[in-house]
Formats: sequence, structure tokens, C-alpha cells
Amino acid sequence: MRARTGRESAVPLGEEMGEPLPERSATQRRPAVLPADAALGQAPLPGARTADIQTSPESPAAAPQAVAAKAGSENFPVALRMLPRTYRRHLMAVYVFARTADDIGDQAPPAQRLRWLADLEADVRALYSGGQPTLAAVAGLRRTVTQCDIPMQPFIDLIRANQQDQVVKRYETFEDLAGYCRLSANPVGRIVLYVFGSFSADRAEQSDGICTGLQLAEHWQDVAEDFRAGRIYLPLTDMAAHGCSEHDLAAPHASPLVRELMAFEVRRARSLIDTGAPLIGTLGGAARAAVAGYVAGGRAALAAIRAADYDVLAVTPRPGKARTVIELARAFARGR
Repeated sequence: MRARTGRESAVPLGEEMGEPLPERSATQRRPAVLPADAALGQAPLPGARTADIQTSPESPAAAPQAVAAKAGSENFPVALRMLPRTYRRHLMAVYVFARTADDIGDQAPPAQRLRWLADLEADVRALYSGGQPTLAAVAGLRRTVTQCDIPMQPFIDLIRANQQDQVVKRYETFEDLAGYCRLSANPVGRIVLYVFGSFSADRAEQSDGICTGLQLAEHWQDVAEDFRAGRIYLPLTDMAAHGCSEHDLAAPHASPLVRELMAFEVRRARSLIDTGAPLIGTLGGAARAAVAGYVAGGRAALAAIRAADYDVLAVTPRPGKARTVIELARAFARGR
């Protein structure tokens, strides 16, 4: 479930067990799957070679261990540290892939991004056709996609989202933005359901609501950062309806009109999360805890925006650890 991703204020649930939370960079946008100390056994598979997008001095696509080290600073984790080791390994493999795609899309030299993303897609297709991927981040998925029977399309969709980021900087309507979330966030939630052996069409639909809500929550936290990077995820029709312009987003503080717009967007994101949250009640054990963690992170992030009086331009609203823990316990116990 990407909360872009993945674009951080909700603390990783593993961090609530006592680890310090590193500062995030503006480009760290995917949800953490689990803390970095779970990056065990993620070395390239025998025979996997490192492609040029990993070895280039300009490339952000680092070796899996380096990518995994970023997990502790990510938003909206999909797992707690007490998960069984097998789940942790699978989820870290997924994280390394998603983070690699994001790093290419956000940090690689602009002229190289689309080519390197195409190389990443070619590696995914090679993996699913029985070939040997050249990128360690893709080779590291082999055991996960085999044991969890994960289809290829969610991984392709995550690449498509990063390709879209290279050419689309504004979204005219909410429907347009939701279409982007179907590529950038929803695939991660579906992959997680496969990892836990819990996938079904009904659960996938509920997961999509949660993931889109999480993606929106992170967009609303990062309005100022995204604007400085040249991107606006606030739908232009919503901005116009609330009397806001791009000039308003350049201000050091949110005007009353911007605050009203953000209150509207926060309510919409919360509604999406709440609509999908009954998914928790259909799950048990580790899967229930993981999805409850998503929901808790999203609700806590949105609550932080409300607590900041919707001024997302002055600061990036971040929820306290206690609030996230409370939300987790509540979601897990209620099953929604």
C-alpha cells in the first residue's frame, strides 16, 4: 500500500517499539514494509549481476541492503516487527523493489529515468518468463512471487506510476488523481494480501480504498514539498472550487481558503480509509495486524493535519507515536 508512496509523518509501527525515526528526504515516498533490521538474506541471487542503473554513480538504485536501510524512515508500514520471519522477508523484498522504482523515478538524472524504468520493467518480465533478472531488486523477488503466487501486473503498475510522474505534474480532477493512485498505491496493498495468502476480489476492493486514502493522506502532508518539486496533486478543479491558485501554495502559511480546501481533502481521504477498513475484520493474525497498521498510520496522519489547523505549507504535519499506537490498537480490536 503505497502512501506516496511511495511521499512522512506517520511513524513506522516498528519504530514505536523503541527505534529512533530518521529524518526522511523529500523523495522517500513508498510505505515502509518493515524496519530496516529485517533486511536479512536480501543479497542478489546467485548469478544475478548488477546492471548499469545500480552501478552508475548517478543512479539512486542501490544494492538491496542500501535500499532496505531506508525502510525505517518510510511512512505507512505494512507490517510490525513481530511478524514471522517468512513474512518479513517477503515484505522486505517487495519494499526493495518498490523503493528502487521510486528512487529511479525521483532521483535519477531526468534524462535517464524513463530508460531505467523501462529496464526495470524488462527485468520484471524476465523474472516472470523464467529468465534471469539483471537487477538485484528484481532478482530478490523470485522467492516471494513464487511462494506467494503474486501476479506480475501489480509490479508493472508500480513502474507505470513512476513513468507517469515523469510526464504528469498536475491532475485536473479527483478521478484523474484516483487513477494515478490505482497505479502508485493500490498494487502494494494487493501484493500484501497475496503475501499473507488472503487475496480475494472483495478484499482487494477494500484494500484499494485504504491504499488510495493513504496515498491521499501523504499527498496532503506533502503539499509544500511536492510544490517545490514542481508537482501538485491537489485536483485543479478542487482548487478552483475553493478559490485557490498555485500562487497560494507558494505562501509560507496556508490561507483560510487553502485550509478549507485541505479540510475537504482530509475528509475525503478519511472516508476512503474508513470505507475500506472493515477489511481488517476479515483477516486474522499477522495479516490483521499489518492492515490495522496501515489504517492506523493513515488515520493518525490525517489527524495530524487537522491538529495543525490544516496548514500544510508551514510544516509537514506528523502524528505522535502515541496517537499511532492508539489508532492501531483500536483498529485491530474493532476490526475496522
